[in-house]
Amino acid sequence: MSQTNHKIGIIGSGPAGWTAAIYTSRANIDTTVFLGIQPGGQLTTTTEIENFPGFPEGIQGGDLMQNMQKQAERFGTKSVFSVIKSLENKSHEGKPKFTISDGSNNHEYNALIIASGASARYLGIPGEEKFVGKGYHSCATCDGFFYRGKTIAIVGGGDSAMEEANFLTKFADKVYLIHRSESFRASKIMLDRAKNNPKIEFVLNKKVIDFLGQEKVQGVTIEDTQNGEVTEIELSGVFVAIGHIPNSSFAQNQLTMDEVGYLTPQLRMPAEIRTSKYDTMSNVEGIFLAGDVEDKIYRQAITAAGHGCKAAMDLEKWLEE
Repeated sequence: MSQTNHKIGIIGSGPAGWTAAIYTSRANIDTTVFLGIQPGGQLTTTTEIENFPGFPEGIQGGDLMQNMQKQAERFGTKSVFSVIKSLENKSHEGKPKFTISDGSNNHEYNALIIASGASARYLGIPGEEKFVGKGYHSCATCDGFFYRGKTIAIVGGGDSAMEEANFLTKFADKVYLIHRSESFRASKIMLDRAKNNPKIEFVLNKKVIDFLGQEKVQGVTIEDTQNGEVTEIELSGVFVAIGHIPNSSFAQNQLTMDEVGYLTPQLRMPAEIRTSKYDTMSNVEGIFLAGDVEDKIYRQAITAAGHGCKAAMDLEKWLEE
């Protein structure tokens, strides 16, 4: 298939990025995906995915992302193993042109889709990386099913921690909710809901300082934040719900974002300040947003893929105009 003269860059290689690439490449648009620091995104840190449509027996997270990449490459998508560190808008006489850089090389495009995702905040315990996906998780919706009849723990003190603790009781027989103090950021209704759940036991004024187990989490070592006493809890899995960090630092001072760093698409802008009819466009003409870098509510593979589709279709129509 012959390609158009338009060149676009997609920053990020999770479900949003690869889905967008499938659509733009099939539309004969010269498409390059920048893989980022974690090619395949957060799904590569999980094991079996059972809630992505089309795989009745489930599929490994890494395999799903490889399939998406192969599908995009089938239509001509190129990929670059590079972490984008800066973004510059070089629009001239109404014709957008964007330069992105990894610190060593510059790349120019007519339009961009930013699908760089978000990274889960982990506990910062030395050596914790080896347990990610092996009893140590950041998504209850994704991985709670695997702990049916087990004892597990969730760490956090906000609404997300309370919501996920309640969700996990659908599967686990017991859920420890570990929090470093007796005060919570969670709303009263969410806190009360968790406290009234007989399967949830609050472990307060404690912080996790180590994991038990060799190849897989078998428990945690906790320290009392008031007197320093150290104890152990045997369990099968640990979930963290202490927030996510959107991977948007390269767009600082360029694109509209909230106080945490989630990018803001036109869809979420007040009507009086919207500048485009395209819901997925950022505040800058020609830059579109997709996936967890702009979605702080759903954060699922299927919603990210849907956002990637929408951003690609908006971009195609915008280029035609």
